[in-house]
Amino acid sequence: MRTKITELFNIEHPIIQGGMHYVGFAELAAAVSEAGGLGIITGLTQRTPEALAQEIAKARALTSKPIGVNLTFLPSINTPDYPGYVKAIIEGGVTVVETAGRNPVQVMPALKEAGIKVIHKCTSVRHALKAQEIGCDAVSVDGFECGGHPGEDDIPNMILLPRAADELEIPFVASGGQADARSLVASLSMGAEGINMGTRFIATKEAPVHENVKQAIVNASELDTRLIMRPLRNTERVLNNEAVERLIAKEKALGDSIKFEDIHGEVAGVYPKIMLEGDMEIGAWSCGMVAGLIHDVPTCKELIDRIMAEADAIISQRLAGILRG
Repeated sequence: MRTKITELFNIEHPIIQGGMHYVGFAELAAAVSEAGGLGIITGLTQRTPEALAQEIAKARALTSKPIGVNLTFLPSINTPDYPGYVKAIIEGGVTVVETAGRNPVQVMPALKEAGIKVIHKCTSVRHALKAQEIGCDAVSVDGFECGGHPGEDDIPNMILLPRAADELEIPFVASGGQADARSLVASLSMGAEGINMGTRFIATKEAPVHENVKQAIVNASELDTRLIMRPLRNTERVLNNEAVERLIAKEKALGDSIKFEDIHGEVAGVYPKIMLEGDMEIGAWSCGMVAGLIHDVPTCKELIDRIMAEADAIISQRLAGILRG
């Protein structure tokens, strides 16, 4: 399948594995890329630019196909060494950078000079248009269904994707609610040039996370996520657990007076204990509503091959059959 995204990123299939904290390590990124998609290493999971350089080298040893790195720009007391991370990306031969969070304009000149393609994650059309304006090559349009931070507009992909198609000149991929061939074909029909999957790729054999995490996703339904931090205007979709219930109770009790410090114990520094140690009740972790569509833990190749084969069948058989009457 050829789309503007496969051509832009020089990949076989229009499927991207989005950057995920304590998930996007070399093993997963390389497995996705080797299977014909675009695997992405999560830059800031690596504590230093030197550690990122080592992770990139590790992925390079596992695949010769294109890989990407995610750089997320968030408000922080101790600002990450973004110039150092960019240097590691350039010197590591990375061909694609997925940016997220705040406007990535500060790193655009260096990335563009190095010939690196930039795809920015956006939760609204206005943010996507700004990304286009500053020179991003593509955007990932994240609908309200997505795990992690869906923004504050609450627009699902059935509306957001056609709106993006109406406004954008650069190609975009659909993110949020993406799990299978139906997701891919539906997204293509609404103007996307591919899909970005996060939660679905956590539940794969190569994802370097604890088995408890994978089984929690398989066991979950579309009703098992919750929205937290809405009063702080930093909304995050997470899988429900004991810590999330405590956090939501605090939000209800404190109302608009709540501060980040009030929920620090439920959200700060919990990812290593969840993703690596499998402590599923200690804190909040990002998970999309798409968990309701995930019922197995395949290899990345099995997953991508299945999506592409079933997408071909949907287009060439079911949809073509409808047209033939």
